[in-house]
Amino acid sequence: MAQPLSRPLVLSRSGPWPPTPPSPRFPNRFQFPPGSQRMPRSGSQLRRPLQPLTWAPSQSQPLFHLSPQIPARPLCQPHSQNLLKPGAQRLPLFQSPPQPLRPSHPVPLHKSLCPAQPNSLSPSVPSSLCLPESLPPPTPLSHTPPLYQPRLRSGLQLPSALLLLLLLSVLGPGAGGLFLTDYSTCSPRKLSPFRSFASTELFHFHVPEDTFLAVWNLIIFKEQGGTFGDHCPDQSVTVYFRSGAPPVINPLHTHFPGDTAVPGVFSLTLSWTLPNRTSGIFNVSSPLPGDWFLAAHLPQAHGHISVKGLQDECQYLLQPQLIVRRLLDVAVLVPGRPSEQTLSVHNRSALYKVFVPSFTYRVSAQLVCVGGRGASACPLTLRLRPKAPPLHNSSSVACGGASVCQLELALPPWGHWVYVRVETPSRGPGRTVRFQLCVWLQECPQPSLSRALVPGAAMNMPQSLGNQPLPPEPPSLGAPAEGPGATSPPEHCWPVRPTLRNELDTFSVHFYIFFGPSVALPPERPAVFALRLLPLLDSGGVLSLELQLNASSLRQENVTVFGCLTHEVPLSLGDAAVTCAKGSLAGFLLTVSAASRVARLRIPFPQTGTWFLTLRSLCGAGPRFVRCRNATAEVRLRTFLSPCVDDCGPYGQCKLLRTHNYLYAACECKAGWRGWGCTDSADALTYGFQLLSTLLLCLSNLMFLPPVVLAIRSRYVLEAAVYTFTMFFSTFYHACDQPGTVVFCIMDYDVLQFCDFLGSLMSVWVTVIAMARLQPVAKQVLYLLGAMLLSMALQLDRHGLWNLLGPSLFALGILATAWTVRSVRRRHCYPPTWRRWLFCLCPGSLIAGGAILLYAFVETRDNYFYIHSIWHMLIAGSVGFLLPPRAKTDRRVPSGARARGCGYQLCINEQEELGLVGPGGATVSSICAS
Repeated sequence: MAQPLSRPLVLSRSGPWPPTPPSPRFPNRFQFPPGSQRMPRSGSQLRRPLQPLTWAPSQSQPLFHLSPQIPARPLCQPHSQNLLKPGAQRLPLFQSPPQPLRPSHPVPLHKSLCPAQPNSLSPSVPSSLCLPESLPPPTPLSHTPPLYQPRLRSGLQLPSALLLLLLLSVLGPGAGGLFLTDYSTCSPRKLSPFRSFASTELFHFHVPEDTFLAVWNLIIFKEQGGTFGDHCPDQSVTVYFRSGAPPVINPLHTHFPGDTAVPGVFSLTLSWTLPNRTSGIFNVSSPLPGDWFLAAHLPQAHGHISVKGLQDECQYLLQPQLIVRRLLDVAVLVPGRPSEQTLSVHNRSALYKVFVPSFTYRVSAQLVCVGGRGASACPLTLRLRPKAPPLHNSSSVACGGASVCQLELALPPWGHWVYVRVETPSRGPGRTVRFQLCVWLQECPQPSLSRALVPGAAMNMPQSLGNQPLPPEPPSLGAPAEGPGATSPPEHCWPVRPTLRNELDTFSVHFYIFFGPSVALPPERPAVFALRLLPLLDSGGVLSLELQLNASSLRQENVTVFGCLTHEVPLSLGDAAVTCAKGSLAGFLLTVSAASRVARLRIPFPQTGTWFLTLRSLCGAGPRFVRCRNATAEVRLRTFLSPCVDDCGPYGQCKLLRTHNYLYAACECKAGWRGWGCTDSADALTYGFQLLSTLLLCLSNLMFLPPVVLAIRSRYVLEAAVYTFTMFFSTFYHACDQPGTVVFCIMDYDVLQFCDFLGSLMSVWVTVIAMARLQPVAKQVLYLLGAMLLSMALQLDRHGLWNLLGPSLFALGILATAWTVRSVRRRHCYPPTWRRWLFCLCPGSLIAGGAILLYAFVETRDNYFYIHSIWHMLIAGSVGFLLPPRAKTDRRVPSGARARGCGYQLCINEQEELGLVGPGGATVSSICAS
């Protein structure tokens, strides 16, 4: 998670904006230009290059944007004398486009039966990226949902004073009042090419409440060998943003598992403008409070398997920084109590908020202008937005000539603030405007809430447990009068049934209902259940829901059960409703009937908070349904939270990942399978191909049989044992290391890998030491010392280059020293015969060198199974050529030799070893060693 600095940055009118970001290597140190002071004066200008970005919005748009109910906490205590309070009216520098950017595609639910509809209540696209814009003139009454509008900064270099004016002009009417600037940063992290979500880097930030501007500064730089990577190739970096939960991304355009709802995200692609560094600015006006997540990755790699340590790897690091501006002392409105307010000439807007408790189904705001007359009696615009300050495209109404105007927000999210903004047009009235503002909350009547205590059908128990009719509900008392077309309270005031949360493991939570798992649905009313997901703890998994209809309970009637899953507020299904949407609120729709008795829904990375499931039974055939008469449908409900979708299936592995204190899970696919749940078989390997690759990798180790036989015949028994060990464990390691279903493991994978690597290095070690023809004691000491040192090196790093080159070079050094000493002592080259060089040493060296080149430069993930099989055969073949012949003994003892009791003497014919025996077979003197 982003770590805040010890003190927030408090802006004054004279200071630069945004503040100069810290160095990527020292996140807590600010960078000042040469010659500047620690606290720059009003005339100083801090310049920072602004590089171009390209914005590619995802085709899927978000259904909901949730902010967990975490109370806002200031990072440190602000100083009131340093707070900025704008006084004069600011003029816009640029004009915004006439229409805001809106999502054009609904969120896909991967099941053709019930496509989910986008939630237009919550913002889904970021707003005002870097270039300022003024607010458009107020429009008549509209309920356009607030949306973010991303805009990208081209390669401009603006002084900080001008940049401050630009950002203030973006704020428009929202800049009035006191505000505080907070700063947080994350440490730089290395980015990886995208293979699955497990290969992405996830960053976590927290946006406090009452924030009206969030600026992400994205710093990307290259490193190679501990220095700046000026010669590293430019690779584009893609960054994804999402509020409330990690982003669900699909850069490879793979297929999602069936019945999976894909929340929408938006992305940025950053290009390089400097040899080793680039940066980008991303602004969001009025962001949703709570947790924000950033995911970043490099493009998909070409698949080359590089040897660690062979060359300095180019590293691409990302360091995101967040600067937020939040309002202080936002006026809190008391429901039902009018408040006298004044909007002066220098202030274009005023912001208020009211808290929405649970079981509230409507928020109404009424504005009454005081003292105005004529067509411009009330030159004010009233805007509403839940959870964050309103934007120019939020629900609004222009009062105009009417002295009284009213705006309503149906089904506001429970447990959050609703913000009310009163603003004047861009060309203000030129006078102080007095008005009276009053907010009403229409809540469900208390008798509806007490239904949770009524037994029988009120608890939606199965028919076998009894079913009693409900008493009629009395009208609501004390509620304000409702206008025409308003929704009647009973439609949204059914009791919410709690669920029992049972935590089994990390991201393994089951939700149980009382008197369940079967639920009885009488025809006269729906059933509503609440599912509580804990902040930060539950957003990294997959929320799954399953409905199964009991056909025996239908009594020969054509009954269809509809389920509507919404976030933060329940949505009631009417008598003829077949969609899970009402106004600006939308959710996920499930349907079960006699023809299709099972319905499933899976939401990866769900937003935390309370989810509400509404179940309703209707009769008839689509598209029109009617209320059933006597049929009480019974469904079986199963809801749970799991780490991955179906545990990633047989061709994937569910991995539990961590970024600082945040845990999340993702699938890592194998055998060519791809997708969020490893269900996309477009590039999957067939079973025959998997079997062929496994057999090649395993049977190619049988090439060690000839070296084993040759070593035994040459009396190299210890070397033969090492070759047998290598052949055995390499065979079973590759049988266990396969990515598909053709897998066979005789022991733990880590043990097999260690033994395979150790056997391979020991084979090289004992072969080279045997070629040196050392004394038996020295050879045994080196064998034992090599085994211990190689075990230590493999425990430190099994994939390092020096684990292979280090022992090999050391053994080659011993071999060269031994051969040089013999050559100097005997005054001729060793080995002396050209046949040994031509038919043994040169072919063995060429084969071993070719094997190393294939292993280091040719091997990729696509050709691994046959290139690595060739590596096995070449290494085994080189051992057969390089292993020296055995030393022949002479059984005749020279006459000068004296017997030593029970001892014995081993006579080595040195001339024959050196190839000095004549063709006639004449013998020469031998050297005997006891």
